[in-house]
Amino acid sequence: MVTARRTTTDTRPAVPASLNLADLHASLTDPALGSMTFLNEIAQRFPDAISFAPGRPYEGFFETALVHQYLYRYERHLREERGLDEDQVRRTFYQYGRTKGIVHELIARHLAVDEGIVADPEALVVTVGCQEAMFLVLRALRADARDVLLAVSPTYVGITGAARLVDMPVLEVRGGRHGVDTAHLEEVVRDARARGLRPRACYLIPDFANPSGVSIDVPTRHTLLDLAERLDLLLVEDNPYGYFTADGEPLPTLKSLDTRDRVVYLGSFAKTGLPGARVGYVLADQRVTAADGTTGLLADELSKLKSMLTVNTSPIAQAVIAGKLLTHDCALREANAREIALYRDNLNRLLAGLSRHFPPGSGSGVTWNVPHGGFFAVVTVPFPADDALLEVSAREYGVLWTPMRHFGTGPGTEYQLRLSFSLVTGALMDEGLRRLAALIRSTAASE
Repeated sequence: MVTARRTTTDTRPAVPASLNLADLHASLTDPALGSMTFLNEIAQRFPDAISFAPGRPYEGFFETALVHQYLYRYERHLREERGLDEDQVRRTFYQYGRTKGIVHELIARHLAVDEGIVADPEALVVTVGCQEAMFLVLRALRADARDVLLAVSPTYVGITGAARLVDMPVLEVRGGRHGVDTAHLEEVVRDARARGLRPRACYLIPDFANPSGVSIDVPTRHTLLDLAERLDLLLVEDNPYGYFTADGEPLPTLKSLDTRDRVVYLGSFAKTGLPGARVGYVLADQRVTAADGTTGLLADELSKLKSMLTVNTSPIAQAVIAGKLLTHDCALREANAREIALYRDNLNRLLAGLSRHFPPGSGSGVTWNVPHGGFFAVVTVPFPADDALLEVSAREYGVLWTPMRHFGTGPGTEYQLRLSFSLVTGALMDEGLRRLAALIRSTAASE
């Protein structure tokens, strides 16, 4: 065996290379990027704690056999419905594949069936989770230091982090009782422009938002679309939870109501397909005009960015999702009937448990909102619900939750905590609420 030898006569001891954090990208010290890491570390350090923290889908319906069935179903689709020969089928599974994705036509069918969205398959880019879709959109929109993103606060920490990675400031818009304060949105846009900034888009989750659980009502959705047209603003609609309504029919997406191409639509199969596949997509059908006058789709521009970021989304992962779509005739709302019922029951159990521990009129100072679906509810307590208290909660009471300060800086958020009711069920939820109530009563008594 040949071993490498040092050719220098320098006898000084080798010193490992060291980097100064201050010399690296500023996002690395941004609290937004540390939020998920901190919450994950808490969960890992206290694995026996009952967790209302993660917005993960329920695991009791996971079946590994279905992954194989979905792969076979998509393989059959390629042979029998697409007419591919054996070499082409193998190439579809094994090779890198098309940057914009190989299941775009099925996703377009799914959007038509479930959401009433008429989508050109070529306007879709299949991404590595919805997080990549966010990054691609913001990277494309951020042209210079004037560009800013608006976001309804409190907002999903992933969009805040993605904006930080592309050096795009985020301006907060109040949520309000209708899900978004449209008057404040217009005020923020006009104020930003008066300061020489260029608001490019407003990010929002119209259905059962993460973290607030609040939905935007239909009249406000129409107002938003009209306002976006008047202010020359894009709306970036993120819809991971829209299927999981607990009462009545689902509301129409902004994209299904959009007749002026103002909405860039972000989708994911993490909650409706399987999270491990890490398959999301962006529907970007806006027209982009080049300097020479030629036009194309925003999706084509996003695809250029993706080719330099992740090259393509795993064909195997796409095939699994495609197999589920095909198995259910692209109707994932029906395919998630069990999940919809479970999350509805979980929400009702959570609300009943909170009422049992903190009866209205009892003077506890504890209140909560009442979402109409989704994964999250917000509890307001009479003391700061911060990371330090979360540490105490995990260590001494064995229960996890998420401080709302991770999602925004609006008034009152320091006294709020988010509870996710998607993963914990039955008696375990009851016990988790008992532990949480003990923490709240003890902390309130010591204030």
